[in-house]
This record gives sequence, structure tokens and C-alpha cells, in this order.
Amino acid sequence: MAQTHSHVPAASHPSPKAVLQLLKPITWFPPMWAYACGAVASGAGMGERWLPIALGIVLAGPLLCGTSQAVNDWFDRHVDAINEPDRVIPSGRMPGQWGLFVAIAMSILSMAIAALLGPLVFGAALVGLAMAWGYSAPPFRFKQNGWLGNGVVGLSYETLPWITAATAALGHAPSGMTIMVAILYGLGAHGILTLNDFKSIKGDHEMGVDTLPVLHGPRNAARIACLVMATTQLGVILLLAQAGLTTGAALVGLVLVLQVLCMLRFLRDPEGRAVWYSAVGVGLYVSGMMAAAIALRSMPLATATVG
Repeated sequence: MAQTHSHVPAASHPSPKAVLQLLKPITWFPPMWAYACGAVASGAGMGERWLPIALGIVLAGPLLCGTSQAVNDWFDRHVDAINEPDRVIPSGRMPGQWGLFVAIAMSILSMAIAALLGPLVFGAALVGLAMAWGYSAPPFRFKQNGWLGNGVVGLSYETLPWITAATAALGHAPSGMTIMVAILYGLGAHGILTLNDFKSIKGDHEMGVDTLPVLHGPRNAARIACLVMATTQLGVILLLAQAGLTTGAALVGLVLVLQVLCMLRFLRDPEGRAVWYSAVGVGLYVSGMMAAAIALRSMPLATATVG
């Protein structure tokens, strides 16, 4: 007897759930947290500025970070078909060119909200959007090289929102100390992003995406990631100690020690424990960020300089 198959026509447009999956809410936390750190580190009073600060956090997370995720998934759809075929675009839940349309719409919405927050935030958001598109889209496609691509994302996710928030809270550029700490945490995020590359080694190798695990092998890439994260935090500790912020330096030092203990376990099985370390080690990393921000807040604005 011939077997019949029911045919379900492909959807012509994505569901709201598919759009949310494309924007990946789980990725919004780092830039939102960095923006909050910048606002705290500024030392400015926030009682009357809660609305622009809240809008800035939304801009950093759901809007700009969500846009970057949509852009990345659109231009990575062929790689994802190999690495993660269940993702929203290769699986067909985001049909046709809707992934690109969502990325463009989110870019426009991000700039509209940024414009409401003033020219400084608008300019920073424009830089962030340029990095987001340049990271994934040709002809730049920074992600083709793990050293460059991860550096761009680290600075976009940590340094840029931190400095933007501090600038928006103060109405002018923050102290040299704040800028240096924000840069160090952005550079350290390069290691965090390398951890994320472990899950897609096979597809990245086939598609010629030179992540650090592809370029140097999983074990060496893990060593590089740990070294980058540890040395940048050590730099933060030295800066805080030099400025007399000993409590902040001690707290960041404590979370660094805990991370090093986790790193030793991660390095014994990089591919098997990359996801575990991303959950545990990164949580400690961002805790240190807030500890540093609180320490900077306690420094008088007039003396919050480097040197």
C-alpha cells in the first residue's frame, strides 16, 4: 500500500517566537551589565537620571546586541547549517530574507532610541552598529580572523557600553582611570569570546573561519583565552591598587584567584569543559567588573585619573 505524506507549506513570515530566538536574549546580558558598570563607575547621582540610564541599558542589550545577533546569524546561515542546523534561520523558522529584514529594522530602531539619549550616545551607538555589521558582513567580516573579530566584539560588548554609560551619566568624558579599566575588561572579553568558538570548530574549519581554536588548536586556544582574561584583570587590580582603591583591588583579586582555579580544570579538557567554564568563569569575571565599578565610584571625580 502506498504511504501518503501530509505536506505542511512553509511559513511566509516568522513568528514572534522565531524573531526573539534570532535576537538571542541570553546574549544581551554582557553589554547591559557593562552599561550598568559604567553608570555606577561614573560616581554621578542617578536618582533623576534613572530613565535615560534604563533606556541606555535597553539600547545596549535588546537593541544593539540583539541587532548584532540577527546580523551574525544572517551572514552565518551557511556555517550554521553545518554546526547548528536547528538554529532559527537554517531550520526554516525564519524564512526567506526575513533574517536580513529583522537586522535592518533593529538597526533603525536602535539609532532612533540612541538619538533620544543625546549626541554622545548616538555617536557611540553608531560605532557599535558599524562594528556589529563589520564583524559579520562582507567585505570586512572581521570574524574571519579570531584575533581581530573577538577583539572587535569584546570592545563593543564591554568597553563601548561602559564608557558610553559613564559619559551619559556625567555629561562629559569619564576619568582616565575609568576609561583604562573599561578598555582592560573589553580586551579580557576576547578570551570569553574564544570560549564561544569551541562549539563550532568543525563548521568554522570547513568554511574557512579562522577562529583561535581553528588556527591554534583547542588546547592552545584555551591557554590563550585564559592568559588574556587573567592578565587584563591583573592590570585592573594594579590600576585600582595604584589609585589607593585597595578594597576594590582585593575583591577583583579574589575573583581572579577563583577563576584561575576554574581555568586549571578547564585546561585539562578544553573542548569538553568550554561551556562549563563559560558559565562559571564568566560569571566571576563580570562580578569583578562590578566590584571595580563600585571602587571607581568611591573615588572623588577630581582625582579619578591614571598615574
